[in-house]
Amino acid sequence: MTLTLTNIGKTFADGTRAVRPTDLSVAEGEIVSLLGPSGCGKTTLLRMIAGLENPDAGGQIRFGDSDVTSQPVERRQVGMVFQSYALFPNMSLRANVGYGLKMQKLPRAELDARVEEVLALCRLEPYAERAVTALSGGQRQRVALARAIAPRPRVLLLDEPLSALDASLRDALRDELAELLRRFNITAIFVTHDQTEALAIADRVAVMQAGRIEQIGAPELLYRQPASRFVAEFVGDAMALEGRREGTSLQMRNGAVALPDAGAGHLPYVRAENIQISHTGPVSARVEAVTFLGTHYRVALSGLGDNMLYCTHQGDSAPRVGSEVRLAIPTAGIMMLPRSQESAR
Repeated sequence: MTLTLTNIGKTFADGTRAVRPTDLSVAEGEIVSLLGPSGCGKTTLLRMIAGLENPDAGGQIRFGDSDVTSQPVERRQVGMVFQSYALFPNMSLRANVGYGLKMQKLPRAELDARVEEVLALCRLEPYAERAVTALSGGQRQRVALARAIAPRPRVLLLDEPLSALDASLRDALRDELAELLRRFNITAIFVTHDQTEALAIADRVAVMQAGRIEQIGAPELLYRQPASRFVAEFVGDAMALEGRREGTSLQMRNGAVALPDAGAGHLPYVRAENIQISHTGPVSARVEAVTFLGTHYRVALSGLGDNMLYCTHQGDSAPRVGSEVRLAIPTAGIMMLPRSQESAR
């Protein structure tokens, strides 16, 4: 089932414009993540797709060839997985998964067969008769997904389904959730404010700010070719390079770096992994702090401009706090982004 939004916006009764007129197309079986900070409109957009909020006049929502804009939620055949999971504590795992099918009044044999199929796909058969209160957080997350999938919805909507889990479990289940969604081959919209989740799970990511989609594309595209400063800073924590531009170079406080070709209306940005500590580097900086993060060190650097810059450093040891280091910033690692946010839209 394809999903198409045309000119979809939402203005609440008090005048708050939660979502500005937006177009979005999702292919059959595609997973699209709505990524953005709190209050950017991503959950409101999800609720309009579900039928829990009515869009402003002139907008249209289509599931395949069907216009569902005015259809109530119970007729849209959407599956929903919430942050709280919303499982029935007085029911077994099996009963929870079969609840939606029971509401559809399926024949008993078909209901049982469908539940067994979904339990197998989600690897939940060993726990089928347990009460959901006896399950771990990760198992409950899989039950919520299985219950949403069992009625074979036309579109699956997930609203921050991993945010209630602790960090270590969330990381483990992130990859598992991506695998399950692709195994079901269902059109899905995944809402999150966590960039790592969005990049790991989605086929495409739509970055939202102030009620609009700033940029949509494959995870690699958003990370390597952000269209605006907001996208660069929100997806991957990019940092602006400060200095005076002279032709194709940037004169910084303690050295110069070569810039990619771009107009004067663009600013140079760089990510931490593209700043390299090198004995032959053309720029010098002072080490202000070093943080060990297991796979690498995060090094805070001053002396390049008014703001602190950070680099990642691999190896068995890190530079000493207070020492002077030389840096190399490859031209290929510098992103030239529009000076004006509006010019990127």
